[in-house]
Amino acid sequence: MKNKDIKKRAEHRIKIILGQTKGILKAIEEDKYCINILNQSLSIQESLKSLDALLLENHINTCVKKNINKKSSESEKTIKELIKIYKLSRKNN
Repeated sequence: MKNKDIKKRAEHRIKIILGQTKGILKAIEEDKYCINILNQSLSIQESLKSLDALLLENHINTCVKKNINKKSSESEKTIKELIKIYKLSRKNN
């Protein structure tokens, strides 16, 4: 990750997600109300989507911009990667 601001933001978000995950584990261990645990799980999923968007934005602004205009296998590889990510994201909706 070349952009230091994006890297700091990504690190911050993943630390929040780790804290949320630890919270779910504690709630499960303490037999907390299922709906509360599910709400926390859904919150983590939204946090992950936000992290994914940040990472994708960074990738587009760095690697994709650099590779897309090349007349080489790098351009084709970049396009295939984006299509693969798009397909994976559609499975999760």
